[in-house]
Amino acid sequence: MNDNFRELKARLRRLDELLAGRGTVDPEFAQAVSAVRRAAKHGDRTRDPSPELRSLLERAESLGRSKITSS
Repeated sequence: MNDNFRELKARLRRLDELLAGRGTVDPEFAQAVSAVRRAAKHGDRTRDPSPELRSLLERAESLGRSKITSS
């Protein structure tokens, strides 16, 4: 597995942990994390993550941060 893809998967695991702690209270965040999971599942792990995949991850992280600060 490519190191950059490994780093992306680690960030996705942190989002999964955050989502598990929230439950289904925030459907927008849950959908964003799900979109990242689906894109990562079909991504080429031998190459750097695509710009689209990075964009999805950054959007999910942004939603996760915004909900933490507003809580």
